[in-house]
Amino acid sequence: MAPDIWIADTFGIDSDSLTTITHRLVVLAIVLLVAFGVDLFCRKVVIRVIHRVTSATTTKWDDYLLSDKILRNACSLIPPIIIYFFIPIVLEGCETALSYVLKLLQLYIIVLIIRLLCSFLEGLYRAGSEEEGLRHHPLRGLYQMFKLIAIGIGVIIGISTLLDKNPITILTGLGASAAILMLVFKDTILGLVAGVQLSANSMLHDGDWITIPSRNVNGIVKEVTLTTVKVQNYDNTIVTVPPYALVSESFQNWRGMQQSGGRRVMRSLNIDMNTIRFCTPEEMERYEELGWLEGFTRTGHAEVNLHVFRNYVERYLASHPDINTAMMIMIRQLQPTANGLPVELYFFTDGTEWKAYEYTQAAIFDHVIAMINEFGLKIFQSPTGDDITRSIYRQ
Repeated sequence: MAPDIWIADTFGIDSDSLTTITHRLVVLAIVLLVAFGVDLFCRKVVIRVIHRVTSATTTKWDDYLLSDKILRNACSLIPPIIIYFFIPIVLEGCETALSYVLKLLQLYIIVLIIRLLCSFLEGLYRAGSEEEGLRHHPLRGLYQMFKLIAIGIGVIIGISTLLDKNPITILTGLGASAAILMLVFKDTILGLVAGVQLSANSMLHDGDWITIPSRNVNGIVKEVTLTTVKVQNYDNTIVTVPPYALVSESFQNWRGMQQSGGRRVMRSLNIDMNTIRFCTPEEMERYEELGWLEGFTRTGHAEVNLHVFRNYVERYLASHPDINTAMMIMIRQLQPTANGLPVELYFFTDGTEWKAYEYTQAAIFDHVIAMINEFGLKIFQSPTGDDITRSIYRQ
């Protein structure tokens, strides 16, 4: 007895139906073999060829945009697409089953396409992060925004496929619940808009030093995402700030100072006005011998010791190796107060690194404070207990 006749008699299946089922299974096996055979060929041969080509080029963009992850995600689309086109042959005459299988395949293909798009966007983000001109832009927020848009579009298309509806109809229905969506995703939407503004206007880059006194922020930007800006303060604490706060509020970005190559010093010393007087000829002669009058323009009259001192400090700063002489150097008087006459030193250090800046500033003021008595001047200082005690003993 033939095998197909024995199976038909044993299970009570009509021989014609059995032939049809066998035919369908054979065709399905061929389709699956072709689909996964092409997939295997692409993974083992095509991907390796592409990697060899990209590794031979000097540019880095193709290494990210044709990475192993992206190519494998692209290869995973091959089997379901081949099956989608040939499954009607397998299920010919089974319209209901064919309809369900096609919908499942469509949903699976949509998921794979979304995964491919997300991996492609990730490759773009990684390539942009390595690019010198784009490295300091908040690309992570843009990457998350486009990824969110891709997923949203995929979900809408998937729902429309299941319901056999036009995607525009689904969008119209979502419009009615826009108020609820805006309430639920308020931070995400605000962060999305703020992230675009920060990036488009170049307001904030990764690695920038920013300060926001109202939020206790004073440190380096580590990461900019859709919902948070992560800042590492100089005390090594991490502060997270919503991006829309940086757009709606005021913050200070020190990037311009760091790029200029000079950091400003603007500090003043309060001079005791009782010590401001005219210099004697002997003092002027001494200053001349010591070279402290270099560049000093005489008035033709008795010179004021504070005038001579300001000229000396300006010349000292102009010749200091750690001062940026290409930027402004100015010694000016401010409005007199009850605490003396403020004399402000305004200059820029040659470099922006914090420790070097503080050391240079301290060294300069050490010298200026030590030299001020040489010009017959004194710094105003409120009397301490020792001052009062000495005054009593003198009496």
